[in-house]
Amino acid sequence: MLEKVEELNMDKVIEEFELLSKDAERVQRETLKKILEDNASAEYLQSLGLNGRTDPESFKACVPLVTHKELEPYIYRIIDGDASPILTGKPITTMSLSSGTTQGKPKYVPWNDELYETTMQIYQTSFAFRNREFPIKNGKALSFIYGSKQFKTKGGLAARTATSNVFSNAGYKCAMRALQSQCCSPDEVIFGPDFFQSLYCHLLCGLIFRDEVQFVSSTFAHSIVHAFRTFEQVWEELCTDIREGVLSSRVIVPSIRMAMSKLMKPNPKLANLIHKKCTGLSNWYGLIPELFPNAKYIYGIMTGSMEPYLKKLRHYAGELPLLTADYGSSEGWIAANVNPQYPPEYATYAVLPHIGYFEFIPLSELDNTRGQPDFLCIDPQPLSLTQVKVGEEYEVVMTNPAGLYRYRLGDVVKVMGFHNSTPELKFVRRSSLLLNINIDKNTEKDLQVAVEAAAKLLAEEKLEVVDYSSHVDLSEEPGHYVIFWEISGEASEELLHECCNCLDKSFVDAGYISSRKVNCIGALELRVVRRGTFQKILDHYLGLGTAVSQYKTPRCVGPTNAVVLQIFSENVVNNYLSTAF
Repeated sequence: MLEKVEELNMDKVIEEFELLSKDAERVQRETLKKILEDNASAEYLQSLGLNGRTDPESFKACVPLVTHKELEPYIYRIIDGDASPILTGKPITTMSLSSGTTQGKPKYVPWNDELYETTMQIYQTSFAFRNREFPIKNGKALSFIYGSKQFKTKGGLAARTATSNVFSNAGYKCAMRALQSQCCSPDEVIFGPDFFQSLYCHLLCGLIFRDEVQFVSSTFAHSIVHAFRTFEQVWEELCTDIREGVLSSRVIVPSIRMAMSKLMKPNPKLANLIHKKCTGLSNWYGLIPELFPNAKYIYGIMTGSMEPYLKKLRHYAGELPLLTADYGSSEGWIAANVNPQYPPEYATYAVLPHIGYFEFIPLSELDNTRGQPDFLCIDPQPLSLTQVKVGEEYEVVMTNPAGLYRYRLGDVVKVMGFHNSTPELKFVRRSSLLLNINIDKNTEKDLQVAVEAAAKLLAEEKLEVVDYSSHVDLSEEPGHYVIFWEISGEASEELLHECCNCLDKSFVDAGYISSRKVNCIGALELRVVRRGTFQKILDHYLGLGTAVSQYKTPRCVGPTNAVVLQIFSENVVNNYLSTAF
């Protein structure tokens, strides 16, 4: 028996958000006060001399800005089993693991029930605004979500990805039913030990419940694209399973087979219908609405490093709208998409002032100190939530209920406007993801623009870039940019050389162009890797404990990421040097 689920009062959720956002400064002071009062006994805060004060002025005067590196000694004591109040008043019993795609290895981040509550507040707020624009009936969601392997730390704490911590919470399924967003796959599929077997069964569950699927989602756009690329390979096998009512022998996990057997019965009519739909498509365009006729939209994080997947996602989506999800990180949530009618490229996120205390370092301050010796670098002076200015870029600083105080998130955002008195942010990039050799500064977005420009040349030959990454090669003087491409078929030498030149010319940063002209930066190199290379990189991160639903392709591979560089190097089939300058 399902417990009775109280349906979410969406008008009330929107009304509460409007009230909170009208007085964001007061709400921020109250949020900080509660965080500091709840954690007043924490050793970290006590050592900084706050002496019970909870006002923002004292907080900023006493508590330093930190990165994960400064907190690691405290976090590792918790991981090793020290149950004293170190970063929080109540003991931390669970750790989240970041995806690890930025630095090359996952980070441990404290997790607690308060972070789960902030997750639900974000989910409810964005769902209320989304459902006002795109109403759904009580149905199911085809959600490509995957729980990561949980393990115990040396001190006995549970450790898994932040998304897995959410999915594992006792209240999660009930909350999703209240949001009319219940996943059509059983738990055994979501928490299965083998990603590919889980993905296959997600697709099969979606087809079994095809008429009930109201939307298709995943944490990140990459997972949705990956799922339907896989569908292209296995659709006939899925049809056979449905026709015969027997699960493919490729799924060998007993718990998954048992759970799926309860859903399956021979259905030749459905199998024939799906077969007809698939064979009637032109190059898989509009696949998702053909398979799921009652789906209203596709939902997931589609901004930042996910933007490169939008073209392929739109191909699969046909006329279905793409709705980008909310803005957060393994460390906690920040803002909700309250304007879901905007396409992902124009999406903004309104900060929820009651889920954390937020500060913003003006990027101009960071740019002025970049490259300066340490003794000349003065500490940046962050602004409060309501002091930021429209059109300016900032690095986000977060204080959350789980032991992170004035934590530099490493994200750069741009203030696009205000929703009442809370800012609406656009994610710009990770602050660390810069291609830089001399006086050049090229961001993840600059890389994306260059790849898209060169990919147009491939498109003329009906080819596409499956995925891409980059690296700064300093092994010889002068250093040069390396771009890794996996492409969908065979391209001529002439075309790939033309693509290489186009990549080089598409970096329009003045520092890059001037450095290239005087040979302070060498010729850009395009390295084409064999099909399946990016799958090998995904497999590498899965081996580190990353969940697929939290995975982001590393766009810039630094020297600390030696294993990923090695995978790329071992799979290069051709390389081309630019003659653009």
